[in-house]
Amino acid sequence: MIQVFVTGGTFDKEYNYLTGELYFKDTHLMEMFERGRCEVDIDIKTLMMVDSLEMRDEDRAIIVYNCSKTPAQRILLTHGTDRMVETARLLAESNISNKTIVLTGAMIPYAFGTSSDGFFNLGSALAFVQVLPPGVYVVMNGRYFLWNNVRKNKQTGNFEELHNENEAIEAAV
Repeated sequence: MIQVFVTGGTFDKEYNYLTGELYFKDTHLMEMFERGRCEVDIDIKTLMMVDSLEMRDEDRAIIVYNCSKTPAQRILLTHGTDRMVETARLLAESNISNKTIVLTGAMIPYAFGTSSDGFFNLGSALAFVQVLPPGVYVVMNGRYFLWNNVRKNKQTGNFEELHNENEAIEAAV
């Protein structure tokens, strides 16, 4: 079974057509898994609906606590992209052992339809969480990254490696 934790982020934002603002209502994850015809045994739990720019230390503590307490060995966490790497670092430093934790997000809300990258990122994350060894990873743009070897490029909106993977593995050990 794969534990899916929802924290909010662009994945789950809605668009208010009157004010032009983005807001949270409910998670879209169950609909996304159903539309993708997911046959994987998953359990979805919403921890919070927060934009990662507004995420506090208390929110991150809830994420770490739930990841450590779930009996699942494979965890997929939806998260806002702006602070995803920070949360990945805290999860890695919390010494949760023998679990594969994958964080993913979207640059464009799922509610925007086919222009959203959320569907692709969620499918990629679901595949990677099933095959990667224990550790903490960020999955975006069809790629996976070690938690200590990734950054969000603010110019392109894509996630990229900081240095080559062998150096990142040595730094993590």
